[in-house]
Amino acid sequence: MEKIGVADYGMFVWYGGYYDYDGRLEDVRKIGFDGLERLYPTSPEDALRKASELKKKGLGFATCNAQNPELAIRWTAALGGKYVWAEVQGYTFEAYLRQVREQTKVANKYGIDVVVHNHMGTKIETQEQLETMLLECPDTKLLFDTGHLAVAGGDVEYIAKKYYDRIAAYHLKGWQTSSTPNDEAWSKRGHFCGLGQGDTFINNEFVYKQAVKKGFDGWVFIEHDTHERDPLIDLKESYDILKKWRSEI
Repeated sequence: MEKIGVADYGMFVWYGGYYDYDGRLEDVRKIGFDGLERLYPTSPEDALRKASELKKKGLGFATCNAQNPELAIRWTAALGGKYVWAEVQGYTFEAYLRQVREQTKVANKYGIDVVVHNHMGTKIETQEQLETMLLECPDTKLLFDTGHLAVAGGDVEYIAKKYYDRIAAYHLKGWQTSSTPNDEAWSKRGHFCGLGQGDTFINNEFVYKQAVKKGFDGWVFIEHDTHERDPLIDLKESYDILKKWRSEI
């Protein structure tokens, strides 16, 4: 069965960071979430503390953020995570793909995956770039962000269906267009928001229901990049939408 988590970037933006880690965990647990996407440890001891606090509250996580890719791989593997984000320095598309393949090879030795997060303003922004990456990096997985692909002009349903077996986790979100869109920078054209919010159709319902029907047992993350009110209200609304969709299957 899939696990429903919080990709808590938007909570960092709203609150300014972690001031009470245990409180953050308790807040998401009360809503019903199964955990957070990333741990942000500052040391091996802190990694162990954060992972154990999650475990104590019956929560989980997918990956560790760390000072460098090697530590991220080691900590994630040691603490039972599932994948690490691709962290490479490739300045050309070809160099990026080469380095992703190398990081994937190393991570696989530890029994975890490397995921590429499709994201506007990066090397994997368009659908063509995403599909090329999946072709050229056959052992690498996808952290499929429906919002970034849709706003970049991609076909969310097509990618969800064709590459289902390459998707390690999902970021589901909405998009609200700016009242004065600036075509020069995607971040000026609008902002990402919760399920049921925004003015742009993104078929998150199809993506989620397909994953459930196929028996996906990984992480489905709600990611609200921008909150305009208490994040826990937004997160509860999105969580309830996911639960409604699941009840309809």
